[in-house]
Amino acid sequence: MLTRRSFTQLLAAAPLAAAPRRPNIVMIYADDLGYGDLGCYGHPTIRTPNLDRMAAEGMKFTEWYSAAPVCTPSRAALLTGRYPVRSGLTRVLFPSSNGGMPDSEVIIPQILKGAGYRTAMVGKWHLGHLPRYLPVKHGFDSYFGLPYSNDMTPTRGPGGGGGPKNPPLPLIQDDKVIETEPDQSRLTERYTEHALKTIRGSKDKPFFLYFAHTFPHVPLYAGARFRGKSPRGLYGDAVEEVDWSVGQILATLKQTGQDRNTLVVFSSDNGPWLPRGEYGGSAGLHREGKGSTWEGGMKEPCLARFPGFIPAGKVSTAHGNMMDWLPTFAKLAGAPLHTGVALDGQDMSPVLAGRSEGSERVFFYWNADDLRAVRKGPWKLHTVTNTTEFPPAKVTRLDQPALYNVLNDPSEKYDVAAAHPDIVAELLALMKEHQAAIQQAPKQR
Repeated sequence: MLTRRSFTQLLAAAPLAAAPRRPNIVMIYADDLGYGDLGCYGHPTIRTPNLDRMAAEGMKFTEWYSAAPVCTPSRAALLTGRYPVRSGLTRVLFPSSNGGMPDSEVIIPQILKGAGYRTAMVGKWHLGHLPRYLPVKHGFDSYFGLPYSNDMTPTRGPGGGGGPKNPPLPLIQDDKVIETEPDQSRLTERYTEHALKTIRGSKDKPFFLYFAHTFPHVPLYAGARFRGKSPRGLYGDAVEEVDWSVGQILATLKQTGQDRNTLVVFSSDNGPWLPRGEYGGSAGLHREGKGSTWEGGMKEPCLARFPGFIPAGKVSTAHGNMMDWLPTFAKLAGAPLHTGVALDGQDMSPVLAGRSEGSERVFFYWNADDLRAVRKGPWKLHTVTNTTEFPPAKVTRLDQPALYNVLNDPSEKYDVAAAHPDIVAELLALMKEHQAAIQQAPKQR
C-alpha cells in the first residue's frame, strides 16, 4: 500500500530533464463526456479542432481512468488523489445533502497554494453546497459556478430528466449566491470569461485553474453561436462549445506570454449517460457508460499539453487515472505533500516528459461503497455487474468472477476466466487485500 511518505520519497527522486520553472496548471474537466466524443478519439461528426490541436501539440492518453462512474466521487478522487471511499464521498450529493468535502482532506489547491500559487475554480463543484464545503473554504482563492449538477433544479431543459423538485439552481461567486436559475445557454460562455480573467490576472505568480464544465451533462444547452450547428445535434453543439472554450484558454495563454510555461489538462469526470439516447454521448469501443464499472463508465479521454516539456503528438498507452494528477502537479510545482495520509495516485511527470512509458498498475473499480472490479496490466476482473443506469439498476453479484483482457478486448465481450484460473486467483487476492486496507475509511455524511 502506497503512503503519503512513500510518495514524498518518489517525488524527491532525480529531477526531470528540461523541467521548467514552476508552471501554471489548468485542469479542464468536462461532465459526462464519453471516451468516443472527441474528434481526436474517433468521433465522426463532433468537431473539436482545439482539443484535436491539444492532442497534436501534446499527449493523448488511451488508458486513462476516472476513479468513479458518477459525479461527486469522481471529483473527490481528482482533488484528493485518493479513492473516494477514503474520504467518504462515495455517492452523488444532492441539494438536500448535508455533507461535503471533509476538512481533513488536503486537496490540490491547498497543496499548490502552499507553494505560492494563486488558485481559482470555475464551474461545477459538486462536493458540498453548504457554505463550509464551498471551494473557497478548501484552498481556492476564488470561485464562480454551480455547486452541483445542472439538472438539480425545479425547471427542466431539453434532454433533462424527471425526479423530485429542487430549490432554484444557484450560481455562486466565491461564497455568495449571485443568481438563481441562470440562463444555462450562457454558462459555458460566462465560465470561460471568468477563466480568462484568472489567466490575465496571474502574471505575477504561478496559478492553478480548475475549470469544471457543466456540459455535456443533461439538460443540454449551447450558446447562440453553437446551437443547431453540429451534425451531432444538441449534444454535439454543447461539446463543440466546450471545445471553443478550450481554444479561448489556449489563445489567451499565448497572448499573455504564458503558453510555454503552462500545463493544460483536459478530461472528463465519468463516462456518457447512455440512457439519455441522443442527449447522451459515446464510450467508443467500450462497454456501457456512466453509473457502471464496465470500461465505458470509467475510461476517459485525457489530453495534456505543455510546450517544450511534453513531446508533441505523443500517444501514450500508459495506464493512469485522475488520482495521479495531485502528485503530478505537486512534483511539477515543487510543492511538498502532507505526510501521514495514504495517496492512491502516482506521479506521472516522467510519462508526460516522454522519459517513461509508464509502469504496470493495479487499479480498483469502486461504485459507491462497493468494490466491483480490479485491473492489473491487461487483465480486468469483475465480481459484480450492472447496466448503465443512474441511480444504478439491480446489481448482479456474479457466482463466478468474469475476467477480460481489456487490451485485446476493450469492449469486454469475452470472459476468459476459465482459461486463466491463476490470474483470477491473483486478482481476487488483490481485491481482498485492498478492501482490508481501507475498511476503516469514514462513511459519507
